[in-house]
Amino acid sequence: MRRIIEGNQANLIGERIRNARIQAGFSQQQLADRLELMAVYVCRGSVSRIENGERMITDIEIDAISRVLKVSLDYLFSRK
Repeated sequence: MRRIIEGNQANLIGERIRNARIQAGFSQQQLADRLELMAVYVCRGSVSRIENGERMITDIEIDAISRVLKVSLDYLFSRK
């Protein structure tokens, strides 16, 4: 099966998550803590790897991150 993303990149939205997190004024640890309150367990190190494109991200994690950061899924996926 061919990969959709070429190279070593494991996700398409890490940079957008980083931008939204910074815009919301959250540290990576604060984002991880807020996700945990939603029963989505992503440690601070995993947040870093997601933002760097080094870790795959599940649909449940994407939905929770968009809710915590108060951004749309369209924003995260760079859709108009």
